Amino acid sequence: MSPPPPTSPSATPSGEPTSGAAADPVRARRQQIAKWTLLANRVGYLCFAAAIVAFVLAFALGFTGTMSAIIITSLVLGSMLLAPAIVLGYAVKAAEREDRERGL
Repeated sequence: MSPPPPTSPSATPSGEPTSGAAADPVRARRQQIAKWTLLANRVGYLCFAAAIVAFVLAFALGFTGTMSAIIITSLVLGSMLLAPAIVLGYAVKAAEREDRERGL
């Protein structure tokens, strides 16, 4: 086995530049929150898409209790994920923009 390639001190394990996040715990926490909000957004919108597909299928094949439960569960889960993820995503972007404007 060959040793892993050397990484620069200003790069994350994935090779992306940190832009000062390693030195600042607040920026590191913001990056972590941004990563989780991105995942929550994707899963939330996926739940909404599943609800739409289930609704179209139920409309075409006939509504049953199971189909209604799938639709309602998908909508509730998607809403529970998306509401805080969207707010936190905007908060992280605003904080980063303010830091850039202040030269931090």
